[in-house]
Amino acid sequence: MTKNKKVTSYDVAREAGVSQSAVSRVFRPGLSVSKKTRDKVTATANRMGYRPNAIARMLITKQSGMVAVIVSSDANVNYPEVLSQVSKQLAARNKRVLLFTLDDVQGLDDLFEQILTFQVDGVIALAAHFESDRLAQFEEQKIPVVLYNRNVPDAMANTVCCNHERGIKQLITELEKNHPKNYLVLSGPKDSDVANERREIALSLLAQFGANDVTVLYGDYSYQSGRNCLAKWLDQNSTPDAVICSNDTMAIGVIDEARENHSIHIPNNMSVVGFDGITSSAWQSYQITTIKQPVEQLVKAAVEMLLDHIENPDAPPEARVLTGTLIKGNSVRRP
Repeated sequence: MTKNKKVTSYDVAREAGVSQSAVSRVFRPGLSVSKKTRDKVTATANRMGYRPNAIARMLITKQSGMVAVIVSSDANVNYPEVLSQVSKQLAARNKRVLLFTLDDVQGLDDLFEQILTFQVDGVIALAAHFESDRLAQFEEQKIPVVLYNRNVPDAMANTVCCNHERGIKQLITELEKNHPKNYLVLSGPKDSDVANERREIALSLLAQFGANDVTVLYGDYSYQSGRNCLAKWLDQNSTPDAVICSNDTMAIGVIDEARENHSIHIPNNMSVVGFDGITSSAWQSYQITTIKQPVEQLVKAAVEMLLDHIENPDAPPEARVLTGTLIKGNSVRRP
């Protein structure tokens, strides 16, 4: 072979003494080929410097091998861990991530056109809000979509979600052991489906315990917003007995603000709970009572669901709900 000529699968086949289709099978995951043939083709390909052509493979399989992953710019801060798991599990299945960030709803039109341009095989939406008509657009283009950590009972959509209701009920049950006289709920942003679901579930469950007039303050999932919300409340009100935060990061902000600027002891003077089970929630100085999401299992379910619908585009939508684990930390006062 000359230095300027790329080695093709036909060159490898001729050198290894096998058919070109045998070479293709070796480099396409999941296809049957004998160990003897695989070893011979692999050794020959390595010696000749052959690498499969992704574009040629796309033309044969009618699949790009790429999955669009959409993350909202105001996503919950545990999504880097989720994104890492998504990339890892898709790579294990010979798919690659094409990452898109979404700043606001107005950017969906441009985003949709970009996704079509790249001819992705499917979409995983980690924190993006999609209306039913937007999901219908993807369906028209035969692009399967999986909504991660979203419960959409009225939409015909593939969803994978943590059981927020069960988790929040466990948290409130822990808080109620102390018979708190008043609650403060710190929600994530109003345009976050996850924040809205967690907030409404919390308010509904609190009402069942007789807490009907509960104040809600809104943050953006960030540490600073947790601090700001508590500072705003304490500026004109007394210390609440219990604070329910939309996520662990806001809960950490609440704890630091309470200790540093208001001399409030956690948990003797005020109990705090979070959600997600991020690594920092277990740090010695916080040890937050929270619900740890089964991130690896959630991502695995989302990836498997997406790949199933890529291979079987006419399959009906699925919804999978996984249960989180209650972590009893030291941020809730013992009875």
